Amino acid sequence: MHFIQQIAFILVISATAFILYKRINFIREAIRLGRPLKLNDHPHKRWQRVLLLAFGQKKMFRKIIPAVFHLIIYLGFIIINIEVLEFIIDGITGNHRAFALALNPDSGYSMAYAVIMNLFEWLALGVIIACVIFLFRRNVLKIKRFRGMEMKSWPVLDANMILIFEIVLMMAILTMNAADQLLQLRGVENYTRTGGLFLSRTMITPFINGLSVQALIMLERLAWWFHILGILGFAIYVTYSKHLHIILAFPNTYYASLESPAQIPNMEIVSREVSMMLGLQADKPEEGSGEVNERLGAKDIPDLHWKNIMDAFTCTECGRCTAVCPANITGKKLSPRKIMMDTRDRAESLIRNRKNNHGSDENESLFDLISREEIFACTTCSACIDACPVGIDPLSIIIQMRRFTTMEESTAPAAWNMMFNNMENNFAPWKFPAADRFKWSREIRK
Repeated sequence: MHFIQQIAFILVISATAFILYKRINFIREAIRLGRPLKLNDHPHKRWQRVLLLAFGQKKMFRKIIPAVFHLIIYLGFIIINIEVLEFIIDGITGNHRAFALALNPDSGYSMAYAVIMNLFEWLALGVIIACVIFLFRRNVLKIKRFRGMEMKSWPVLDANMILIFEIVLMMAILTMNAADQLLQLRGVENYTRTGGLFLSRTMITPFINGLSVQALIMLERLAWWFHILGILGFAIYVTYSKHLHIILAFPNTYYASLESPAQIPNMEIVSREVSMMLGLQADKPEEGSGEVNERLGAKDIPDLHWKNIMDAFTCTECGRCTAVCPANITGKKLSPRKIMMDTRDRAESLIRNRKNNHGSDENESLFDLISREEIFACTTCSACIDACPVGIDPLSIIIQMRRFTTMEESTAPAAWNMMFNNMENNFAPWKFPAADRFKWSREIRK
């Protein structure tokens, strides 16, 4: 029986690894659709930001209550899943509680193992409570930032599913431990003593105490398999979910721009042309830098930089960017969260078309998902960048799309075209001669 379970477990692990490999390659190909961009300067500053934002969740604590519960889930996810390593060892070797066996002294059980397992159980309870509160906030209180035109159907279902899934997984751990302890007390072979586990004994044991040994073994095994299959399924699921940020938050914060969010970078191709017109020496772009681009601005995914696409796959859909966007607050159509979600959807669509040999339709572009009304509503205030807890930059995509619309299509709003003409003719956004620029000051002196 143990041998059959070992074979089944190895097959499940192998299948999971294969699916993850395929999905990771898919995401990697999508990110690599973007143009090259070098972002490896000042590594010490970048690692410092990873520690503060990705590990330390610094920006999350601007809202203390959700931050505390999010931290509980975060710690629970990391620490409790250390136990998964024991599950994997048990599954491959056919043992039971490999760490308990390794730490088991002559006294009968390891105090260290008992303390660790009790800590895991308290964390599991904390995760359950936090997930219930988050479900309540999303579905009963209906917090404003969880709503919006982009938060329909799958995004809402995804958020609720993952919270419910985490609750069920934590309950599986407690159920498994409760059945395990009863089997230990009844002296069943192969069930190593773990010491008393307070929560599972208090919460679950009274409901299953009357079961027979065979029923307890079946319950313990079912809970064990459910938990490990749930963890492996979760690993695959997150690559299709907004919860991909669990992994991508770390590289994304590392590669985020070190410049001030308010600093909008110049277009290198335009800067070189202006330098040449002025008789200045223009720097040649490095080979493979991606700075030479025939298209001005961005029409579709390949016109963006790879970091823009990584941003899109890292998006947590938390809505903090949209909640602080002045355009959105005043009723405009723009939602920075939607910009990132649409960019991710378009990148995935391009890769699927490529894999299915559908090619790319020249008539399709990022503008099919993101309207010109949205991108021209942006005030470029950078509030969205400042609010994002994982270093995402929606403004960069908006600016590149606006540059394409303005410089390639010449379809900027009429007021903008008037401003451009005034700047070209009068060196100011206003329609009056440069000689009259300081006329107002002479009138004040009178």
